Parts: sequence; structure tokens; C-alpha cells
Amino acid sequence: MALPSDSSVKAVGGNGKSYLLPFALVTSLFFLWGLANSLNGTLIKHFQTALHLSRAQAGIVDSAFYIGYFVMAIPAGFILNRVGYKKGILIGLLLYATGAILFYPAAEIRVYAFFLFALFIIACGLAFLETAANPYVTVLGTPKWAEVRINFSQFFNGLSTIFAPVIGSLFIFSSTEYTNDLLNAMPAYQAETIRIAEAHSVQMPYLALAGIVLFVAILFSLVHMPEISNASETHASMKGIFKHKHLVAGIIAQFFYVGAQASIWGYFIDLKLHFAANDHLEIVKFFYRITDDMTPTQIASYHASFGFILFMLGRFVGTGLLTFFRAERLLSAYAIICFSLLVFAWTGEGILSVMAILAVYFFISIMFPTIFALSIKNLGSQVKLGSSLVIMAIAGGAVLPPLTGLVSQTGMQNALIVPAVAFLFILYFGVRGYKLDAAVNEDKLVQ
Repeated sequence: MALPSDSSVKAVGGNGKSYLLPFALVTSLFFLWGLANSLNGTLIKHFQTALHLSRAQAGIVDSAFYIGYFVMAIPAGFILNRVGYKKGILIGLLLYATGAILFYPAAEIRVYAFFLFALFIIACGLAFLETAANPYVTVLGTPKWAEVRINFSQFFNGLSTIFAPVIGSLFIFSSTEYTNDLLNAMPAYQAETIRIAEAHSVQMPYLALAGIVLFVAILFSLVHMPEISNASETHASMKGIFKHKHLVAGIIAQFFYVGAQASIWGYFIDLKLHFAANDHLEIVKFFYRITDDMTPTQIASYHASFGFILFMLGRFVGTGLLTFFRAERLLSAYAIICFSLLVFAWTGEGILSVMAILAVYFFISIMFPTIFALSIKNLGSQVKLGSSLVIMAIAGGAVLPPLTGLVSQTGMQNALIVPAVAFLFILYFGVRGYKLDAAVNEDKLVQ
């Protein structure tokens, strides 16, 4: 997909110098953090048997991950103000790789807290990457196309999410379907042997991920990255930042969006098994060559992968639509559609409910980057700090999934209630919350 002709990546200062290579390199980061995020759904399902956890306990995977964002986002904003984009990105990549490497010893000792710590470290690294990359792509060009540029970069985030369920099905999930009830009925030594093998299956995928991240870090260290910042950013503070009502509304909207996304992604496999354990989507069966000897969980993981294809296509289509429609209007329309689809799935049954949930993947695709771009407008020297607050709101992924897990215990389909309610606030943000405060001074314009 090509960007609009007048959204070429140039210095904000107006000298016309092209920064296409840095833009492309930063866009690669969107791919990397999408991969880490979407692997969490695989881990939630896998840890239930590998570590003998309940569904609610396994849901803490998302909590540990998104708490990392919450803890590190604001420090990342201040550090970025001091050291600049390039060094901040390198810090993020090294933290990301360290967390992925820690999966190896965590699997050896099979301590859940160790896995959660590794995920926390990965998320701390991603907090740096997202705090830097999201505002960076919005200022590399004309203000008119800021939402288009960030959605274009986020398209590669969507692309990466396709691979996580495939990785889970091929390299993490066993070819034999195990449940805690089944393992509990086995002799203790046999069940323990299986759980050890299940835990070890995450080692090589995460070591490979660490290697890729370190390679990207080497590329960043070798390429010149322009520092596009205001001189006043070095001494910027949080003073008065919450007077920007659109920023506050954006932080809340992002909290609900990420919580809704994490809930849907994290519990999709369980929802698929609940609604249609033995029903296959023929299009998925065609593309993935599903065989009769595959387990329902493996097949459900492939279905999740198809959902991520829809997510990527949604980014592709949404980026194009944003050249014709105002960002806030498209966001509002998509929020209404997502709410309606989840209500349909909640009140329905069978494969139709599964298809409705999969359709949500398409319509949530533009929400994160669009909310982000609308939230940080007109923040001036506080743009990195404002960005860090919006990234901190990713903590919604730590709060809503456990709540979703608890609600699901009253009936698996009830897990859809939590994300459905979240989309109502996103609708409010798209209708009213995005509006800029008239009191904002013109000299605070960031774009």
C-alpha cells in the first residue's frame, strides 16, 4: 500500500530531507511488538496444562505483560526526552531480547512466576519501543496524514499477528490434546513427564524471537536516526498535561481498547472450543490444510490465525479509508460495529458466533493507532510524555482479561460482555472525547 502523495516522510523542520530509511526501520518495530502481543493468547491456553493452571490463573499472563507497560511507559517518556529516539529504541530492543531469553530457564524450572517476570521484562522493552515509534511516525510528514502514516506502520503490526497462532500450533501446542482433567487421571510420573515436555516447547520459539530482536538492534545501531524534537522537550514536565481533555479521554479510550483486544485475543481459543469445538471454517481448512488427526485446540489456533489475517486486512483497508473519511468518524463507526458483533455472538451459538468474533478482528484494526494519533495532537513539547501516558493505558490489557476470565466462569459466552462494554467508551471518544480544547495555544501544535 502506498502512502498518499503529500505524506512523504520528511523532516518536520521543513528542509524537505527524506527520512524514508529511518521510517522503514521504525516501522519494523511495529511487526516485532505485534508478534510478542499476539503470542500471549497461545501462552494462556498452553500454560493451563503445562503449568496446571485454571483459565483465570493463566489469564495473569496478560496482566504481567501489560503491567510492564504501565510501570515503564512514563519512565520511558522521560528517558526518551533525555537520550533521544535512537538510544531509547535500543534500550527497548535489549529489554525485549532479555525477556525472550529468560523463557529458557523459566521452562527448565517450570515456575509460573518466572514466566510472568520474563513477560514483564518483554513488556518493559515494548513500552520503550511504542513510546518512541508511535509519535515518531506521526511527525514524519504533514499533519494532515498523521493518522494515515501511523495506520500504515501499524499494518505491519497486524501482519505479525498472523504468525503467532501458527507458531503456537506448529511449535508450542502438542499434537495430542491434553487437559488438566486428563492429566490428573494419569499416573503422577506420566503426567509430570508430559507437563515437562509441554513447558519446554516454548523455549526454542522464544530463543528464535530473541535472536531476531537482537539482529534488529544491530541494524538500529548502524543506521543514522534523525532526532526530530523540539529543544524544549528535554526539560518538559507533566505540569498541566492533564488540562488537555482530549488526551485524558484518549488515555481512557486506549485503556478500554487494549483491554478489549487482549480479552478477545486471549480467550478466542477457549471461545472457539465453547461455541464450535468440532466445526471447521472451510476457508481456514483450505488454506491451512487442516487434517482429521489435528486436535480441536490446534484447529482453534489456526482459526485464531485467520482472525489475525482479518486484523491485517482491516489495517490495510482502514488506512485507505482514512484518506476519505475523518479518523474520528471511522473510529466511531467501527466501535458501533464491534459492539453489535459481540452482542450477536453472545446471544448466538455455533459457528456463526465464532464468525462474528472473527469479524471483530477486522474492525478493531485501526483503533489503537487512530486513538493514539487523535490523543497526542497539540501537545507541543509534552508530546513524548503524552505519548507515554497513552502507552501506559495499555495497562487495560492487565485489568480487563482477568475480569473477562472471572465473568467467563458464569458461562464462557459471557466473556464477550467485558469487551462489548469497552467499545461503548471508544464510541464516546470518537463522537466527542477526541475534540481539542479551544484553550490550547497555537504554539503548542506538534504537527
